[in-house]
Amino acid sequence: EDHITVIIANLVGSVKLAVLATLMGDTPYTNLVAFASTDDLRTLFFATTRPTRKYANLSSHPPVSLLIDNRSNNVFDFREALAVTAVGEARVVTADRRTAVREIYLRKHPYLEEFVTSPSTVFIAVDVHTYYVVRRFQNVIEFHLTP
Repeated sequence: EDHITVIIANLVGSVKLAVLATLMGDTPYTNLVAFASTDDLRTLFFATTRPTRKYANLSSHPPVSLLIDNRSNNVFDFREALAVTAVGEARVVTADRRTAVREIYLRKHPYLEEFVTSPSTVFIAVDVHTYYVVRRFQNVIEFHLTP
């Protein structure tokens, strides 16, 4: 279990972008998002503006997943690629938590300061309940976070 947590933490800490999957009605929809996480890996954060399709999708259907991976679009990926899917519930970060979340987020993405300080930007928190870790395209490990 500790070994898996380290693998997840290393990937989540080093990768800047994730693929967010939401539902648009009954149609899957994906976006690239710059994300950050809490140290305990229980919550992932990304920023968006309210008039986006991803915001509308997660507002009407909070269950989401994020794919975080280390691929390089190289043959090496078939042996060494690591992909983690985080599954959880999305919610808008409340005003009282916004400053703390912004600090976590800007530590990883300082170049997005102007975007995240804009009044039209909101932070979305994804409360993760399960991580799926896939290595070498066939080794799958399911890791549930206990409450």
